[in-house]
Amino acid sequence: MWTDEAALDAAERRLDQWQSDLADRAEQAKSLSARVQALTGTATSADRAVTVTVDATGGLLDLRLDERVRQHSAAHIARLILEVTRAARADLLRQVTEATAGTLDRDDPTGQAIVESYRSRLRPDPGEAHA
Repeated sequence: MWTDEAALDAAERRLDQWQSDLADRAEQAKSLSARVQALTGTATSADRAVTVTVDATGGLLDLRLDERVRQHSAAHIARLILEVTRAARADLLRQVTEATAGTLDRDDPTGQAIVESYRSRLRPDPGEAHA
């Protein structure tokens, strides 16, 4: 099959390069996964009455209510909490996008899939009931 030693050497070099590229991509994926898992998103309402922090999955990690919330109706505060939670998730998505772009090439299909996965999970459900 191999007609000469040079062709065999070239094939071995291509295989070695392919293996090295796979190892590099695996290390990048591991590094990106660790970075993303450590991320949190935070947002604060304009009046600074509500601050929300979400974890790497977009789940509520912390909710801080200033005493000023007592000056508003429960319905207003509920809307404000939902609004600030969406903003915290948007902050998380921004950070995931930056972390991905900083680890993988901008046009890398894996990076695009990761960002799109977060975007679809963090996007408010169109059927979500609002307070």
